[in-house]
Amino acid sequence: MTWIRRWWDDPWRKPRVLATITAFYLLWSLLPIVIAILFSFNSGRSRSVWQGFSTRWYFGSDQSVLGNDTLHSAIVQTLWLGLLTTLITVPLGAALGIGLDRWRGRIPSGVNGITLISFVVPETLLAVAILFVVTNLALPVSLGTSAQVIGLVTFQLSYPAVLVRSRLATIGTQYEEAAMDLGASPLQAQLRVILPMLAPAIVASAVLVFADVIDDFVLVRYLSGSADTEPISVLIYNSARSSPTPALNALATILLAAAMIAIALGFAVFRWLGRRSGNGADLSVFAGEA
Repeated sequence: MTWIRRWWDDPWRKPRVLATITAFYLLWSLLPIVIAILFSFNSGRSRSVWQGFSTRWYFGSDQSVLGNDTLHSAIVQTLWLGLLTTLITVPLGAALGIGLDRWRGRIPSGVNGITLISFVVPETLLAVAILFVVTNLALPVSLGTSAQVIGLVTFQLSYPAVLVRSRLATIGTQYEEAAMDLGASPLQAQLRVILPMLAPAIVASAVLVFADVIDDFVLVRYLSGSADTEPISVLIYNSARSSPTPALNALATILLAAAMIAIALGFAVFRWLGRRSGNGADLSVFAGEA
């Protein structure tokens, strides 16, 4: 108890009230997640009464995540949407951010404002609008994976664009101008000078997009065509009231694990890029302090 007394009496530490609020917030946020993960290993069907430890809801039975075709299909669809949307959104968003930063005039100013709309427009409104476009216009796109990807790319495009523009604002134009003074073409200056300096922002945007896509609910629910295109979030919602079992907890745990793995990989790549550029693992690289 000595360290508690020392923490309580030390006037140089953070205010005790704020520390207490922070601890309470962390406990309130993490406790439901821990309980949900714990009951994914329950041996019985109950999601409230502990009946022993088991991995039956992950594998080994026809009701497990890997043994049930519906649950397995939801995992594949979720990861596929996350990967496909990230591969499309990040290059488009990075190119959009570079273009808006280099283009001057009223048109890019207006486009810049439009890119920020997705941060304030309700996702339900965007989902319904894309649903009307896909179902009412003669487009070579149908409800399902293609419509979901279009909606997710539209909604997520702002993240890489804003991050890349923020990075470019701190980099400035001196590096690009110096490269062209040394004989590089504008394209070579972008590829060999600017893009390596934008790598941390690009990695950060990829992690944000992937993590946000795999737990998206509104867009993918409105634009899903059949049960085969329902990701984990929609399946959990549809099954939560009808026939809930700890398999849903296992499914949510896998979703959480996928997001954490994406964040961990992104941070590992970021640290590698930081060491390569001489910035170490300092997170200020994201703020543009090259």
